[in-house]
Amino acid sequence: MFKDLRQFLDKLEKEGQLVRYTDEVMPEPDIRAISRAAADMGATGPAVIIDKVKGYKGKKIAVNVHGSWANHALMLGMPKTTSLKEQFFELARRWDSYPGEVKWIDNPPCQEVVLDSFNLLELLPMYKVNEHDGGFYLSKASVVSKDPEDPDNFDKENVGIYRLQVQDADTIAMQGLPFHDIAIHMRKAEQRGEALPVAICIGVDPMLSFMASTPIAYDQSEYKYTAAINGIPMELAKTTTGFLDVPAGAEFVLEGEILPRVRVCEGPFGEFPGSYSGARKQVVIKIKRVTHRRDPIFENLYLGRPWTEIDTLLGLNTCIPIFKQMRETMPEVKAVNALYQHGLTVIISMESRLGGYAKSVAFRAASTPHGISYVKNIILVDADVDPFDLVQVMWAMSTRLRGEKDVIVIPNTPGMPLDPGSEPPGMGSKIILDCTTPVSPEPKMRDVKMVDLMPEAMAFQKRLTEMHQALAGAR
Repeated sequence: MFKDLRQFLDKLEKEGQLVRYTDEVMPEPDIRAISRAAADMGATGPAVIIDKVKGYKGKKIAVNVHGSWANHALMLGMPKTTSLKEQFFELARRWDSYPGEVKWIDNPPCQEVVLDSFNLLELLPMYKVNEHDGGFYLSKASVVSKDPEDPDNFDKENVGIYRLQVQDADTIAMQGLPFHDIAIHMRKAEQRGEALPVAICIGVDPMLSFMASTPIAYDQSEYKYTAAINGIPMELAKTTTGFLDVPAGAEFVLEGEILPRVRVCEGPFGEFPGSYSGARKQVVIKIKRVTHRRDPIFENLYLGRPWTEIDTLLGLNTCIPIFKQMRETMPEVKAVNALYQHGLTVIISMESRLGGYAKSVAFRAASTPHGISYVKNIILVDADVDPFDLVQVMWAMSTRLRGEKDVIVIPNTPGMPLDPGSEPPGMGSKIILDCTTPVSPEPKMRDVKMVDLMPEAMAFQKRLTEMHQALAGAR
């Protein structure tokens, strides 16, 4: 598959999914406007390389790399026209290949240049991701840290994407929420009165960005998952201190440490629900050394009112863990659509084993590790309904939902603090919408003969699609 960001960008360019924007632009508002425009191009929107940024001569920026389902399919090595449902099941199949192989290499590309003297505000082409952000953010950087009590356990080494506000030449504020794995590392280090070594990796293999934003178990390795899904070994290198493991092909690696018992004001920031978060006191990272490739590419991500790149990045990698965890005890679950705002809303297709079973499926979704804080709106549909097709989902809701029997609200449950509907922040409610057909012994709806699907229509659909695409290509 792809060993680094550059290989993936080459693939995108060959597939017509990369635009090189060569006109000179201002850092603001042009970069965020270009990022927003690419995201608004929909399911086939391209990645964009910006070559000329005023005030940052020679700096290149990559945006919207994960910003469409076409790009997402290419990341998986599938045709760019692959449907979302097909991508879901292919990813679910590869998920079971964990763990993949990792290997370490010497003289990695990420250390072609080593800087002990630097100014982050000059080294990186910084800009506000959204107009009213409290500062400049690294919005797509993978942060590497180890468990202070078990530093030799490779599987507990965490790679996660967290929002990072550049404060000055060598200082960054980071938000690590209590349910994030890095929060465990921070808490343990702070209890010991120790700094926590971290490496901030910018411009990495697209599958690593995908896994770094995936809610997997604490002792599961993002590197091994990346290797398993890519089908090739994950190439790593040691940081210059020899302590942390970083992707060998990263464009930039910022080596530093989280200072114990130090907090600074961070935020506001335009977040994934499409609203600005407030300002909070967050931990401080002091950067001590920067390494990077020759002619490095600064990759950043736009997030705001959906749909944006973050919604694609966080889409299927939210669906699959919930799906796998539920099927461990509930094989009746057929597919899980948790695309919406990192799973704040989840649509589950299932077979009902007995009366009321759909409600139990909803309870299980709400009690998965990710679901505890995120999953708040749970829509259940029958197995014959494609949860990724909102036309079918709305049909199920319109014809099968009985308000007095099938709508359940569970108050005072854990919530996601960045969700503007969480009040107070971190608390919320779970809403269950059971749009499945009732089965015995539950009182059934009046007998209605449903119109069957037509399997024979699929061949015609494929042919019509080919003819439609041929027309588009002729224009």
